[in-house]
Amino acid sequence: MNKTFYMNMTNILALLLITFSLFFSSCSDNGKDSVAKSNSDEEYYEFKGLSLKAYDIPAMIMLPDETANIGASTTPEILHNEGDFMWDIIVGPNFELHIEDYGDYTDLIEYKKKELKEQSVFDIRYLVDEKELIVFESTLIVRGSKEASPNVGVQHKSYHVYSQKVINGITYELRSRDAGYEKMIIKLMAKSIKSFKSIQ
Repeated sequence: MNKTFYMNMTNILALLLITFSLFFSSCSDNGKDSVAKSNSDEEYYEFKGLSLKAYDIPAMIMLPDETANIGASTTPEILHNEGDFMWDIIVGPNFELHIEDYGDYTDLIEYKKKELKEQSVFDIRYLVDEKELIVFESTLIVRGSKEASPNVGVQHKSYHVYSQKVINGITYELRSRDAGYEKMIIKLMAKSIKSFKSIQ
């Protein structure tokens, strides 16, 4: 065996070591990325992203997809008149999210809570009470005896979500319909609202 053969073998081994080290480091990096992605995907499993840029809102929102088991359609419908300040996002028959542009107002949550406190038709119980988002249970207050009102004892409950989000200096109100929804739908809607983020 001559000296050249040993040098060639040494070079080959060195190249193999470098190749393996690069391969393993890229694998570990990909592992980190896939974990981060899967955590994010897991958080919004059964949701699909929708850009609202074409509808004059520079934002992205995650919406329940057809696998969410709420009768969601594959393509969300967006109702908006150009130049108007209101949008309705409809995802099947059981999910309608209302969005409204309130300009530079920043106290929408405070005002909504005041409005709920001052009314006397419904008993309000907060399930989520955050700076930018509230979720509440609304129960109709029924007065009188069973003879006077046969519906006494039957609870009329609905669930609602209300939020304010600031995108590029503009405050948007995001809320469920006035009649509310069942609790499961409101939980999905609150999750969608939390995903509402600015895009360039």
